[in-house]
Amino acid sequence: MTRVFSGVKPTGHLTLGNYLGAVRQWAAEDQHRSDALFCVVDLHALTVDHDPARVRRLSRQAASLLLAAGLDPELCTVFVQSHVDEHARLSYVLECVATDGEMRRMIQYKEKAARERERGGSVRLSLLTYPVLMAADILAYGTDDVPVGNDQTQHVELARDLAVRFNQRYGHTFVVPRATNPTVAARVMNLQEPASKMGKSDDVGPGIVYLLDEPDVVRKKVMRAVTDSGREVVYDPGARPGLANLLDILAACTGGEPAELAGAYDSYGALKKDTAEAVVEVLRPVRKRHKELCADAGYVEGVLRKGAEKARGMARPTVDAAYRAIGLLPPVNAAR
Repeated sequence: MTRVFSGVKPTGHLTLGNYLGAVRQWAAEDQHRSDALFCVVDLHALTVDHDPARVRRLSRQAASLLLAAGLDPELCTVFVQSHVDEHARLSYVLECVATDGEMRRMIQYKEKAARERERGGSVRLSLLTYPVLMAADILAYGTDDVPVGNDQTQHVELARDLAVRFNQRYGHTFVVPRATNPTVAARVMNLQEPASKMGKSDDVGPGIVYLLDEPDVVRKKVMRAVTDSGREVVYDPGARPGLANLLDILAACTGGEPAELAGAYDSYGALKKDTAEAVVEVLRPVRKRHKELCADAGYVEGVLRKGAEKARGMARPTVDAAYRAIGLLPPVNAAR
């Protein structure tokens, strides 16, 4: 059976973009067709300045929202990254295979480092090396497919390169993974800045719809979305990105095709109204289930505990094999 791994980073509240671009597909497809693992990658949240209490709070919220969105612990493995030591163990070994040049070519590192420097802050070393930790997340489980948005494909390519390089130098140890991208709404854009992704790490603003936003808040944000000059409703992502973003969102919520949906509207207002209502309805069951889970914290903790135990058992043989292959002595109590 194909093995799938993906994760969410608890650097902010999960957004409509996270749901339509990734989480919904995990629940509807990936957990049913594969041996799937889904992880709250909390170690990645430490690469920038952060509030420890907020990271813990958002990690719990992210885990609850994954379950609320339909991930079933009977079908897939849901866990928190830092609960499985093999991620950090393998990361260092892969750092000994990666190169400085590879890290500095990562587009997200360049963008995030530039923003930190503009603010007068320093850049943490972990921001440079976190793609190796991401590779460790993937390779530890013998992952075949990694469902990611287009902006993360470069990181999966790095995981592939490191797996191939390690296998060639030290003997076959890792499965070489591949990135898989959703066909619709792979990248939902900010409603106020349609050239930018709707990212959960952004400051709170009217362009970001969060999964836990109240219905009236969702409607207000969508109705205030930036469109484009002109009056005709057409699907043209290049020339009309704001309009295209609304059509992409509506299509993802209703199962339609953006270009076909455009033909049904003769005004931006009608499109915005229908898009807002479609988003409210898509998020309604998620918000309802999340509220139920918040009232049963013991259930969520149990899911994460069992998930970590299962993930640990899956990852340890591969990581131990990587340690032996690269030349490290096994622990004395494990010697034969």
